[in-house]
Amino acid sequence: MKLAIVKYNAGNIQSVIYALNRLGIEPVLTDDVEELKSADKILFPGQGEASNAMQYLRARGLDKVIKDLKQPVFGICIGQQLLCEHSEENNTDCLGVIPAKVKKFPPLDKVPHIGWNTIKDLKSPLFKGVNEDSYVYFVHSYYVEANPFQIATTDYILPYACALQKDNFYAVQFHPEKSSDVGEQILKNFIEL
Repeated sequence: MKLAIVKYNAGNIQSVIYALNRLGIEPVLTDDVEELKSADKILFPGQGEASNAMQYLRARGLDKVIKDLKQPVFGICIGQQLLCEHSEENNTDCLGVIPAKVKKFPPLDKVPHIGWNTIKDLKSPLFKGVNEDSYVYFVHSYYVEANPFQIATTDYILPYACALQKDNFYAVQFHPEKSSDVGEQILKNFIEL
């Protein structure tokens, strides 16, 4: 199986590669259009800022490529946010794969949301073998508002969609690669889809 990781202007890719290596997968990190199209599965992870990430994707034509992918695609953290329509982070138009909006948490002293939190309302094969109220690791200041495509929620300041699915696109706000056994199970589930 060929698993490709989208190479773009985002951090935290190495920990995703290590997590996949632990599962016996040697991923390909690439921004090559043909390599992405020919992969069996695609990971779209990262940490970063929405407008810079979208600028990088557009400059290389990756925005159109990602939207047209037919194989399973898994967005992680900013990858989830970029799959949505629009982000309040620098008023950024995103990929629009999932019709949902990304909002900034209310300006409280509790932002960013960093650390372990529970996920619930799990509704997807992505969460096979994962219990309700399992703990996963988050680092973010923006969230996806509740929408019909949510497959899990969490509560931090307010309830929000921490996982989404539309067709072959799956996405999570938290970091499965940093979420111990629960995160490993979620990555394994994606690989086995």
